[in-house]
Amino acid sequence: MKRLSILGSTGSIGRNVLRVVDRFPERFSIAALSAGRNVRLLAEQVMRFTPEVAVVLDEDLARRLKKMITGTRVEVLHGLDGYRAAAALTSADLVVSAIVGSAGLIPTMAAIEAGNHVALANKESLVMAGELVMGAAEKKVVSILPVDSEHSAIFQCLAGHRRQDLDRIILTASGGPFLEKSPDDLDRITPEEALCHPTWEMGPKITIDSATLMNKGLEVIEAKWLFDVPQDRIQVMIHPESVVHSMVVYKDGSVIAQLGLPDMRAPIAYALSYPERLSLGLPPPDLIDLGSLTFREPDPGRFPCLTLALEACKIGMTMPAVLSAANETAVDAFLNHRIGLGRINEVVQQVMSKHKPVSVPKLSDILSAAAWARRTAEESI
Repeated sequence: MKRLSILGSTGSIGRNVLRVVDRFPERFSIAALSAGRNVRLLAEQVMRFTPEVAVVLDEDLARRLKKMITGTRVEVLHGLDGYRAAAALTSADLVVSAIVGSAGLIPTMAAIEAGNHVALANKESLVMAGELVMGAAEKKVVSILPVDSEHSAIFQCLAGHRRQDLDRIILTASGGPFLEKSPDDLDRITPEEALCHPTWEMGPKITIDSATLMNKGLEVIEAKWLFDVPQDRIQVMIHPESVVHSMVVYKDGSVIAQLGLPDMRAPIAYALSYPERLSLGLPPPDLIDLGSLTFREPDPGRFPCLTLALEACKIGMTMPAVLSAANETAVDAFLNHRIGLGRINEVVQQVMSKHKPVSVPKLSDILSAAAWARRTAEESI
C-alpha cells in the first residue's frame, strides 16, 4: 500500500490522481489532501478518502472545512505552514506536487527536504528553481517522477537506453485551439473560447498557456533540469492530434516515441506506480482510424510566448522565475477579462525587459524576483 500526499487535490491533476486511487484502493491510500479555496470539493474528498491531514489557503477556510467534516479525525491545517506540513509528512510514501503555478515551489522543496519522493506536476518548481530543486533531490536521494504527459513520455523513451547515446529531445505541442488564427485575431478571443482545448481537459491556467504555447516554453525549461539536457538539444514540434506525447532522438538516427490517448490518467498512474504499469481500462490510439499524424515547426510570429520562454531559459539565473510569475499574472488578468489574449506576451516581455537577473540565486532571490515580477506585471496591466 502506497500512501500519497496530494498537493492540489481539487485541481485537474489532483482530481485525476484521485480517480486512479479510487480505481486501485488496494494499492493506494491518502495521507494528505490540500486545496486552495475549493472547500466544498475538498470536504467531499476528505469524506471519501479519509486522509490524516487536509490543508486550505487560510484560517477562515479552515474553519469552514472543519464544520463540513465534523465527526472525522482529520487534522485541518492552513496556509504555507500547512502545505509544508502536508508535503513533509513522514507517513507519505509519495508526494504529488500538483499545486498550480509558483505557489507549488516551496511545498515541493519541503517534500524533498523531508526526503519524500515526488511525482511532479508543478512545472513551475523546475522553471523557477530547477538547479536548486534537482540539487536538493540529489542530496536527499529523492526521486522526481514526471507527471506532465510530455515529460512522462520522455522519461519512458529514455528507459533502457544509454544517456550518452542521446541526440535530442522533441517536445510535442497540440498548438491549442487557435493554431490557425493570425496574431491580429487574438484580442477578439474570449476566455471562454480559449478554455475550449481541442484535445486535452486541463485546468484554466495551463489551458491558456497551451493556447499561447507558453506552456511548451515552460516545459523546455523543465526538461532541461529534469533530464539534464542542454537547451539546444530540446526541440518543440506542433502535433495537433496529441497522440505522440514526445520523442527522443538517438545519435544513430533512431527515434523513440511514446503514444497514447490524451488522457492524464495514464502519465499519472505511471508516476504513482513506477516502474509498474496499471490497467486503467484505456484503449490504445486507433492508428487506422487516425489515418495520419502531422508535425510542424512552431511559428514564432504566432507564438511569441514560446520565444520569450526560450530566451528566459537561455539567460537563466532569475529570469525564468520572472517569466513564470509575470505570465501567471497576465493569464489571470486575461481570465478575468482585464486584457486580451494577445496582451499576455506583451506584459511578460515588458517585465522581462526591466529585470536585472541575479546570478547564482538562492531560493530567497528567486522568490523575491517572482514577487517583483508579479507587481511589475500588475502595473503594466
